[in-house]
Amino acid sequence: MSSLRHHRIIIASLFLPTTIVIGDSTPPSPDENALAVGTPGPTFLQSVPPTRSTLQNKPAGPLRSIVEDLKDKSRQVTPAVTPRSESSNPFSFPTRALGNNTNGNSATSLVNALSAKALANGVNGHGNGAKRHQTTHSNSTAAQTRVQRRLSRGTASHRTSSRSLSSTRHESVSHSTPWHIESNPHCNGGLKNAVDSMGGRLKRKLWVGTLGTNTDGFRESLKRNMEWRMRDECDSLPVWIPDAEFASCYDEFCHQVLWPCLHYAIPDAPKTKSFYESESYKQYVAVNQRFADSIASVYQDGDIIWVNDYHLMLLPTMLRTRLPGAPIGFFMHVAFPSSEIFRCLSVREDLLKGLLSADLIGFQTANYARHFRQTVSRILAAEALPKGIQVDDRFVDVGVFPMGIDVVSLTEKKRDPEVAECMASIRQRYAGMKIIVGRDKLDGIQGVRHKIQAFEAFLDKYPEFQGKVVLIQVALQTTEENETQGGVADVVSHLNSRFSTLTYQPVVFLHTQDLTFSQYLALLTIADAFVVTSLREGMALRTHEFVECQEERHRPLVLSEFTGSYSYSGFRSCIPINPWDKRMTAKAIHQALTMSDQEALSRWEDLHSHVVTQSAQAFVTSFLVRCLRANLEHVQTDIVEVATLDVPRVLPPYRHSTKRLLLIDFEGTMWQRDMRTLGRDEFNPPKGALDVLNRLAEDSHNDVWLLSGLPVKGMMDIVAEAVPKIGIVAENGCFIKTRPGRSGESTWLSMVTNFNLTWKAPCMEILNYFTERTPGSFIEEREASVVWRFWTDPDEPTSDRLWARRQAAEAQNHIFDSLGERYGLRIIPGANSFLVLPNNISRSTAVGAIIHPGGPAHSALASRAAWLAPEATETESITDFDFVLAVGKDQKLMRRLNELDNAETVSTGNKPTGAKWKLEPEHVMDALWRFAEAK
Repeated sequence: MSSLRHHRIIIASLFLPTTIVIGDSTPPSPDENALAVGTPGPTFLQSVPPTRSTLQNKPAGPLRSIVEDLKDKSRQVTPAVTPRSESSNPFSFPTRALGNNTNGNSATSLVNALSAKALANGVNGHGNGAKRHQTTHSNSTAAQTRVQRRLSRGTASHRTSSRSLSSTRHESVSHSTPWHIESNPHCNGGLKNAVDSMGGRLKRKLWVGTLGTNTDGFRESLKRNMEWRMRDECDSLPVWIPDAEFASCYDEFCHQVLWPCLHYAIPDAPKTKSFYESESYKQYVAVNQRFADSIASVYQDGDIIWVNDYHLMLLPTMLRTRLPGAPIGFFMHVAFPSSEIFRCLSVREDLLKGLLSADLIGFQTANYARHFRQTVSRILAAEALPKGIQVDDRFVDVGVFPMGIDVVSLTEKKRDPEVAECMASIRQRYAGMKIIVGRDKLDGIQGVRHKIQAFEAFLDKYPEFQGKVVLIQVALQTTEENETQGGVADVVSHLNSRFSTLTYQPVVFLHTQDLTFSQYLALLTIADAFVVTSLREGMALRTHEFVECQEERHRPLVLSEFTGSYSYSGFRSCIPINPWDKRMTAKAIHQALTMSDQEALSRWEDLHSHVVTQSAQAFVTSFLVRCLRANLEHVQTDIVEVATLDVPRVLPPYRHSTKRLLLIDFEGTMWQRDMRTLGRDEFNPPKGALDVLNRLAEDSHNDVWLLSGLPVKGMMDIVAEAVPKIGIVAENGCFIKTRPGRSGESTWLSMVTNFNLTWKAPCMEILNYFTERTPGSFIEEREASVVWRFWTDPDEPTSDRLWARRQAAEAQNHIFDSLGERYGLRIIPGANSFLVLPNNISRSTAVGAIIHPGGPAHSALASRAAWLAPEATETESITDFDFVLAVGKDQKLMRRLNELDNAETVSTGNKPTGAKWKLEPEHVMDALWRFAEAK
């Protein structure tokens, strides 16, 4: 953590944690700063729709009994609009400040909220007699938000063309207009709380994002004044984006294209043409570019740039162009789908390339990270490794960083006396009943409809619980369109019409604006079960909050298998469900309500252990430290800073050394293969290469090793016969020919003796399938590896090569999915071919074994067992070599040898390298002859 104290963190997120509100500041409500912790999207209790401020003000009355609340209920179908004589919210809690609040907001039932769209625009579902009570932001004046629920609740008197743009616009707001700063209801609450949890350990930070309000009417002088205050008071830099541009990017591309794709909800093509042919992508690019311009204008050496979520997937590449050496990390807060889903996007390559300029790409779970690696391998034909992606010019780290909650802060808030007060009120209202709690958005992804249907199945299957259990569902703010697509209103109406009585209503819906944070904590604390039925979700942090609030009661958690939280072993102690199976969910609810205290305690302890371990502080620290370390590794491999090999400078230490190790790549360095005759002509190694190797090997001070990816039979055995005094590495480290001993004998040794090579047969079968469908392609089967060359003729049309590359990407994906994890295989893609070989085998590992203290580079009489052991491949200090020279393209080998003080590493590739020198392949032979002729 100390390494971060010297760096400023630039946090790029679509929305800033704070926003600007035009008008005089209003006094905050008692819980205005008590935001829900750990929510990965717009957080609970952070926003109040502007339309709710138009409701009639009425002081809160005394606590009413459930009989009074439901006195007009019956088993008839729930009316479309809440009757004016009925209290629409039977779940109003008193608070200590409640009696003095006369500006609170009216509560609204779910059915009323979602049925308003079907009624005439002028219908208002809030009667004059509706009860009012304290909300977290009851006095908020953030009425100009351009990201809001468009008439999903409240008055329906105004509509706009875009659901993200407020109906209230600023008309040329001048510098003298009063304004103030408030919490932004649309910011990424989980990220904000995680950063805030660091406290003084993350002193220097700068948030970069939008205000979430209409800004077209702001004059330039006002914008500059806002920038100064936001920077000074909130460590924030606003990004000014035209309202129409933002609406197209956010509403259309982010919500209608990216969000469904990332959550496995691709719409039918005839119904949603915009998903496949979205003009809004231009605005998405423009918004990302504005972020890049803003960040580049304030970037200073030493800053760490942290880009967040799917709204800014192009930003890493835009920043890398402007800031080549900057540490850039990207974190995806939501799920990432399999390659079959992501490849449906028309802009899939642009999005992936946009991410791959980051030093580190983080995901919530190992599954999401694996999906990303496979998607990049399939679509971009890049090499996907367990630790990241090898692209043409760099290695991109891919890691897993589970987000958590601020346990310390939540523990303090639980001790607020108001929480105990609210708990007593809830227990009084629902005395003798079991309480099930849920908190979700009402869109289709969150599975609320499935939850209600499963709850109905539970009441049918276990009639003894009818009248004795209530589901209190808290609905997060979302759009009217999403609520309609979620299809919740009809199932709630149907269930309540079946089971409601004068004294009982099975489903109670509350919106986040209807609760203070203390009331929400009270709900979590007294709940008998918490149910999450998400169809797909990045990380369900509300379950972490529930676990922490259950420190005394230890009640169970019912959790969807499709949430990121469930993928962690600690959360396997929940009651897992498939939300698509309502019978399974109904059974899980019954299990939760009837579970013994002993079993519930055992399960809770496992859950709690994960919550306190994977905290918000651990998330921030691990991500930023890993990002900084990855950047340092990448900066060291910047090819621009590598000088061309200065032979006169290197020759003196070569001449004065008595024991030298020379490691030289063969193909691509000493020998350039003719792609047109590849696989058809006999192998004839170039005479010049053999001559210089023989000349170098004649010097008794030299240990010469030739490194190659070619097979032993028919190729490297020919080289071994022509140059008998050198050692050889064949098939990229699968086989090693030792240097001759005193008796003149040398043997070929296998480094894959203990590997299972039965994968070759099914691999060949897959490659034969693709060879038949790819003109000009062919397979090179080797003893322990396989190469598929899909394009060999540079004179062929570009369209043919494009087709061949697509086929290669498909073939790699099939091999990896069916054989990769099962047999432990590594796939290394090249420009015109790819190689399949066992994991943990490379030229670098072979050299590690060779230079092991017991290896043949130290002694020709070395025991085979000593240097072929697995630990022999680890980096060792070489003390008896005065001089080491390595010439080749293997960057991993170059980095390993750079750890030696007496090593000279020379890269012959065109990629960024960690080598000390670089050299064009056509100049390699001349340089080697100068060493060979040195005296």
